[in-house]
Amino acid sequence: MSEQTEQQTTPSEYLGTGRRKTSVARVRLKPNGSGKITVHKKPFEEHFQRQQDRNMALRAMHVTGALTKFDLAISVSGGGIAGQAGAVLLGTARALSKADNAFFETLRDAGMLTRDARMVERKKPGQKGARASFQFSKR
Repeated sequence: MSEQTEQQTTPSEYLGTGRRKTSVARVRLKPNGSGKITVHKKPFEEHFQRQQDRNMALRAMHVTGALTKFDLAISVSGGGIAGQAGAVLLGTARALSKADNAFFETLRDAGMLTRDARMVERKKPGQKGARASFQFSKR
């Protein structure tokens, strides 16, 4: 076997998909960035207006300390704003773990690589909702 020198090239971007309830987020992580975050080509703060949603969406970046090392381009659809923030969190965590293996353990220990499987329970026939039934009258 002849020795071949393998060049380690860094990809131009890392992709991560996150889901939460009915929301789906596709996150593009661009290395050597300045910390610029866009959602649908608009500023991050314009889409996530509540502070708790911003904190949730960027929690993976804060835990790994990678907030100023990467640029994020996010596309998110479905569900509400809180579900979208959870989807962005999972998508960002998956992309970060692809970008640097050192982040994997940190993110896993923080529980950010696990998909939250909780969904809305379906409405049952003959009932008012998933658990609530119509009011019962004895007389």
